[in-house]
Amino acid sequence: MNHAGTRPSPSEEAWPEDWPLSSPSDVPSQAQLGPLDLPSPIRADRIWSESETIRVPEEVTTDCHSRDAVKNSKGNSVQSPGSTSSECLDSGPGAFKHVKYSETPYASDLALARSPSGRIVGEDGLKQVLYHQKAAGEDEPFKHLQNRPPSLSSRYSTSQASFSTQSGNENTKEQEGLDRLLSRLFGKTRQECSKEEKMRHLGLVFQNLTVDGCGVNIALQPTVADIFLAIPRSIGNTATKTAQHTALTPPIVDDFTGCVLPGEMCLVLGRPGAGCSTFLKVIGNQMRGSECFKGEVTFGGTPAERMHYNHRNEFLYSPEEDEHYATLKVRDTLKFAISTRTPGKESLLPGESQSDYTDEFLRVLSKIFKLEQIMETKVGNEFVRGISGGEKKRVSIAEALVTKASFQCWDNSTRGLDASTALEYVQSLRSLTTMTGISTCVALNQAGESLYQIFDKVLVIDKGKCYYFGPAQKVAKYFQSLGFVKQARWTTADFLTSLSNEKERQAWKGWEDLVPRTPEQFEKAFKDSETHQENLKEIEKFKFDLELHASDSHASQTNAPKTNYTMSFPRQVVACTKRQFLIMAGDMPSLAAKFLGIICQSLVVGSLFYNLPQTASGVFTRGGVMFFMLLFNALLALAEITAAFDGRQILLKHKSFSFYRPSAYAIAQTVCDVPLVFLQVVLFSTPVYFMSNLQRTVPQFFISLLFLFMSTMTTFALFRTISSFSSSLDGATRFTGVVVQAVVVYTGYLIPPRKMHRWFSWICWLNPIQYGFESLMANEFYNLDIACEPPYLVPSGVPNVEPQYQTCVLEGSVRGQTSVAGADYVAVAFDYFHSHLWKNLGIICAFFVILVVVNATCMELLKPNRGGRSVTVYKRGEAPETIDQRTEKPTTLQEEEASLRPPTPLDPVYLLNSRTNSTRASTSVPTHRPILTWQNVSCTISYQQGARWLLQNVQGYVKPGELTALMGVSGAGKTTLLNTLSQRANVGTVAGDILVDGKPLPDSFQRSTGFAEQMDIHESTATVREALRFSAELRQPREVSIEEKHDHVERVIDLLEMRPLAGAIVGTTAAGLNQEQRKSLTIGVELASKPELLIFLDEPTSGLDSGAAFNIIRLLRKLADSGQAILLTIHAPSSVLFQHFDRLLLLKPGGRTIYFGELGRDSRTMIDYFERNGAQRCPPEMNPAEYMLEVVGSGAREEQDWGDVWSHSPESQKLAREIQEITTTRRTESYAGIASDGGEHSMPLSYQVSALLQRTSVALWRSPDYVMGMMILHIFTGLFNGFTFWSLGSSPIDMQSRLFSVFMVLAISPPLIQQLQPRYLNMRALFLSRESKSKMYSWAAFTTAAMVSEIPYRLVAGTLYWACWYFAPGFPRDSLSAASAWLMVAAFELYYLSFGQAVAAFSPNELMASLLVPIFFLFVISFCGIVVPYASLTGFWKSWMYCMSMRRWSRELSVEVVVCG
Repeated sequence: MNHAGTRPSPSEEAWPEDWPLSSPSDVPSQAQLGPLDLPSPIRADRIWSESETIRVPEEVTTDCHSRDAVKNSKGNSVQSPGSTSSECLDSGPGAFKHVKYSETPYASDLALARSPSGRIVGEDGLKQVLYHQKAAGEDEPFKHLQNRPPSLSSRYSTSQASFSTQSGNENTKEQEGLDRLLSRLFGKTRQECSKEEKMRHLGLVFQNLTVDGCGVNIALQPTVADIFLAIPRSIGNTATKTAQHTALTPPIVDDFTGCVLPGEMCLVLGRPGAGCSTFLKVIGNQMRGSECFKGEVTFGGTPAERMHYNHRNEFLYSPEEDEHYATLKVRDTLKFAISTRTPGKESLLPGESQSDYTDEFLRVLSKIFKLEQIMETKVGNEFVRGISGGEKKRVSIAEALVTKASFQCWDNSTRGLDASTALEYVQSLRSLTTMTGISTCVALNQAGESLYQIFDKVLVIDKGKCYYFGPAQKVAKYFQSLGFVKQARWTTADFLTSLSNEKERQAWKGWEDLVPRTPEQFEKAFKDSETHQENLKEIEKFKFDLELHASDSHASQTNAPKTNYTMSFPRQVVACTKRQFLIMAGDMPSLAAKFLGIICQSLVVGSLFYNLPQTASGVFTRGGVMFFMLLFNALLALAEITAAFDGRQILLKHKSFSFYRPSAYAIAQTVCDVPLVFLQVVLFSTPVYFMSNLQRTVPQFFISLLFLFMSTMTTFALFRTISSFSSSLDGATRFTGVVVQAVVVYTGYLIPPRKMHRWFSWICWLNPIQYGFESLMANEFYNLDIACEPPYLVPSGVPNVEPQYQTCVLEGSVRGQTSVAGADYVAVAFDYFHSHLWKNLGIICAFFVILVVVNATCMELLKPNRGGRSVTVYKRGEAPETIDQRTEKPTTLQEEEASLRPPTPLDPVYLLNSRTNSTRASTSVPTHRPILTWQNVSCTISYQQGARWLLQNVQGYVKPGELTALMGVSGAGKTTLLNTLSQRANVGTVAGDILVDGKPLPDSFQRSTGFAEQMDIHESTATVREALRFSAELRQPREVSIEEKHDHVERVIDLLEMRPLAGAIVGTTAAGLNQEQRKSLTIGVELASKPELLIFLDEPTSGLDSGAAFNIIRLLRKLADSGQAILLTIHAPSSVLFQHFDRLLLLKPGGRTIYFGELGRDSRTMIDYFERNGAQRCPPEMNPAEYMLEVVGSGAREEQDWGDVWSHSPESQKLAREIQEITTTRRTESYAGIASDGGEHSMPLSYQVSALLQRTSVALWRSPDYVMGMMILHIFTGLFNGFTFWSLGSSPIDMQSRLFSVFMVLAISPPLIQQLQPRYLNMRALFLSRESKSKMYSWAAFTTAAMVSEIPYRLVAGTLYWACWYFAPGFPRDSLSAASAWLMVAAFELYYLSFGQAVAAFSPNELMASLLVPIFFLFVISFCGIVVPYASLTGFWKSWMYCMSMRRWSRELSVEVVVCG
């Protein structure tokens, strides 16, 4: 298709409204402008390559006291029509004026030259740039760029010229000091003194950049059946594979070419899944070595491969997610980051120490991002109370800025920030980029016009294709020249994003058949454009300049140290060690609970082995107590596997930031283990040692502690090593189960070394616990004289027998002696010798060092930020065929237009209420809906020995048919108020009146309202249709039939426009629904319940691009128009979105009301309120939402307390009267109100259990990795147990081994419990965060379904274990004995399932659950009669605990089976 057709002749009707010139007649003549005389041949587009690195900025500085704008030689203004007029950002001495020169189609005569970003610079403008940059020094260029906060006039000066001077006078001395401080950190003086600054690589070039998908973008959900059908299906697919399969794997990034010069900022725009994140990862050098990566990427002329190995610290890729240690304070988080990137003395200013640099950097970051008030607050997470989501995002940005990287890539870092804070963040990047000459790329989902104007270049991506790359000022005209219309009040970013959606983009009349429609056509049109050719020329110019300076750059780079980290390795270890102690100190309750549990367990074990006799009857239990001490500390180390995966994402992020090596973190963990493990060993071993009456000599006690300590440290290193080379917790658990059995069995206590079979005896020598057990035994027995008593003395019971005629049956005895030397006993029975003591210590230490080294090495191999294609996963049989068809061929114009016509009307009244053949009253829109009111709502929390206000006397209401926005800066209390009104608040003390129609909230309030969480939490294995049906079935009234509920779900699917995704699996963001689809599903789940009163939404547009955000708000507007009451929080709505709201509630930090009321047409009512109370006038072009936030102090210090202004305003008094009138009228008059059936839940308990059981069973069926891990663990541990005790005989030691084999069945439960607990906790998180608060089902239904759904799989796994284990040792093979053994194994499976879920139920997180498992597990096995025989138990435990031990009964059954048959 030819896209370069002739444009229709411009006329008053066809000419684009937003073109700079309304008609060709507006073009100024050359005579009007005057001649341009240039005294010297200076080329503006080459200034950046000179050795002085003079940069032509977007804004040309000029003295603000000059009355006129920049003038030419004749005194005429050279500002062309359509360009931005001059404005003052600061006034007073030293202030400068900024003149933006926007290129117009007719401005070429005015231009001296082009800057690298494509901007036109005038003659006098260029001379003044050179003059001011030479004269002002390092502070002034930064000062006019770092305007925090930017004045309104800096963006809209054409409307309010007088406002410029007023806002310029508002800068304080503190702000000026901050500017100087920033200049001190990043300015010219720093660059001249810094050795590392002189060796920077500047400028980014990418040519023919391609990243293949390396996999299909559509997949089918795997199930347990695939375990058996995978091979047949694979054979069938191979036989029927066609060339069309490759159509499903298009490149994620396809043939991109361009450059980002030093000092330039590039904005990356695209919808979720377009390829923006992958592009940023590639140019951020995060995908080095990937086989999917092709093309050439150079950084300052240096190839990416060499940069990765020698200069990795010059790259920054900041991901979208906020990953931090929850128990670390904000100050400690940032201070640690700064300390890791603090340069050496050779790069500091004269007289400046490293601590001074760290303190100054921390102060700068806290002021830029307004973190001063939260510096001493924990970061927090869903379990630890901390800072808000917006504040956490600011901490993430501040942490990433510490890197000062030469090439910075920011992936949607403004998500969760209000508009003004997001603008400040991008301005700080602008300042840093301009001052240091780095290259910065930022991907944003939503960008306001003021934010967009900061960027030099823009890259538009869709489906891996480059729609445009070039100057940001040219892009709108470029796409308009292709025939597309930029709608009124759309920002440039909104316009660009809309081009990738055929439902949003619009073509000029007569251009419908000429505009490109597919990504391939957009790509071809761009490659044929002049802009693309200019990009190629720019690349060649940049490469030429690099060659000119190649000798200087090569010399500096040759002298550069070959390191990727600022700190030396020992300093990294020290820094990580300090941080680990701070993390632990921040979680003192968990640490205290752990040690309290250890102390309690030590007292139990000590009483279990209380006062062991130094006779033959106490020999076995004396060895048992030492085995128990080793086993307890070893099993506590299992929690390290869970902890390793819990903090892995933070580790990988810091590795990508080049803060420290992962190996340094591994060693720091080991260093931190030393005091904690020592305390753990002392707390547990000391009571047990003395209560059990072990050898009470000082050397033996401390030798015992030494070996217990080293054995425990080695076990910690062992399990950390297992986790470091495992990709998931399931994979680590499979291996851990076998390792635990090997450690327990081949310690030497259960099976003496001489009785071990040769095929497994080698494990004994690789088991570090075995060396510890030998040393403990030798240390205890070497000077112990064991007295023999009956029945160990033979002959016994014969009167008057002389001792010389008696013999002890204990190993190592001597004929004629009634006592046995302990050294002889351990030598004969176990082959243990006291002379091996220190040799064993050396071996344990060697194991410890080897494991630490292997762990550190494996952690070094972990790769962060691995890119890949997002995959949509479908349930088998529900993948729509149209998807495959669309990937094979492009649609025609007629097909595209037909696809835009919905098959059914999308009116919410029709979709949500119409039913066929239904006469129920609920099928029509109710004529009355209740009104929610709240008065004097306050919320306080305890904070640093005082109280902190989250909400203060907030009042308001939400009426049916209205869309009400709840806004405020980050930390203002928006989410807190939303949770309080919806009765979902679980922190703080809440006061105030929340009424429905003037009456208290009924029991059914929570299920009568919808609440869309900010975090889109769903059952990951369910399809879209299944998730909606689950909500409808459990939340709609029980009188509604299932068919009607399902019909309603289908209408919701149509309303959400998710019909092609009805059979798609929710999954994760990498393999499942994308961000927009998940947000739509979150809203759909609430719509499926048909809320009678109100829908609450917390940040429904967070993380969405502008088009997706518009679709969500458009959907909510439809619902409100149908009579639904909606209250939502939103951070930064565009002017297009903001005009959809009816009413606004604005909060300030501390939870005080600033404004509540109608917005009015074009937000005039709200604007008039602020202007009437002293705010500056709002320019007509400005986004009212941005104006509002800036006026009340979101980005600046407050001129006045707007909370006080509101409380004393007539509007506040009117609101109070309105609420009083609503409550009085509604309370006294008869209304239908909310239907209250007197119960919390809509459906009965039996139905809740049935529906939930069906969902959990399906979830298990679609989790083959979980099921396979369970089965493999049972099979391998069963075989290991069977072949360890292979073919047992009838000797006393073999009979004892039969009992120990049964004991080993119990030993696999810790890793099995560790595997099931994360899944249970994820289910519980979904229940507690959303479904419980919506009153979908009860806790009893949840626990029942979680238990029952696992039973079939556990019985199958137990059967596999029984088959692999029972027959190998030679147990009785008659049917009754075998069936009894199977019954015992089956009972054990159910027992540990309930035991593991019970422990997880009262654990706050996975780590605490892992810590509690060994404590409770050892408590259970202590009284089963195996570790301590019944005869050796104290009377206290015999009287009740022995009878209550479940393992006692299963042990007796097992003994009868395996011994007696």
